[in-house]
Amino acid sequence: MPPRPNARPSPTHFLCIPLVTSASRPQLSKSLASFKSDVTSPDSFAIPTDAVRPLGTLHLTLGIMSLAKDEGINKATEVLKNLKLREILAGIAPLSSETPSAGKAQSSTGTPGTDSPLRITLRGLHCMKSGPRADPSKASVLYAPPAHGEGVFQTFCERIRATFEEAGVMEKDARGLLLHATIVNTIYVKGGWSKKGPKLTIDARDILDRYDDYVWMEDVPLEKIAICRMGAKKIEGTDDEAYEVEAEIDF
Repeated sequence: MPPRPNARPSPTHFLCIPLVTSASRPQLSKSLASFKSDVTSPDSFAIPTDAVRPLGTLHLTLGIMSLAKDEGINKATEVLKNLKLREILAGIAPLSSETPSAGKAQSSTGTPGTDSPLRITLRGLHCMKSGPRADPSKASVLYAPPAHGEGVFQTFCERIRATFEEAGVMEKDARGLLLHATIVNTIYVKGGWSKKGPKLTIDARDILDRYDDYVWMEDVPLEKIAICRMGAKKIEGTDDEAYEVEAEIDF
């Protein structure tokens, strides 16, 4: 069947903040494993194991892109490489010592992220909207938001995304930027979704109550901004997955 004349091209890449780093891995590995053990247990919530996302896939999406091979990828990579992250941050506001998302620089060791003036805490669990409002009784996506995500950190991420939109490599999204790390997505459950049938949903009300103030990771320095390819790949020799990095820059 030929594509519709006005059909949007399928997304090929996304711009993101990778969350799994040497600093965050011990925290995230422990918190995600504990969560998965609980919610997939037949004695607890018994949600399908495949619905819980692998550790290596965790990230904060800043925007999605449909990039033509070579030319489109090269242009997006150039935009990324030309970002002046610290200048963007300096142009927003003085960093507040009150939020763990915008802490003071710790040290300068030459290791990416160790002197980052932005630090990320993921706390709680929310239900993604599937229409005008979120319905936790029929949830398909659950996510962890960055704590204090409405201040300097949110604005910083919005300005990075705006740079890509203005360069023409990312479409503008009128819905705004919802910073979130996907923890549960039923689309990855075998047989859980098809174009002809309804999405697999779960009643997540009690899960959200239990994990309302759950800390996934705390006070972790932002290390990189990356362009990744859609579609996580299995990491050989492990039960983990990760997205292929097309290009990245250090903070």
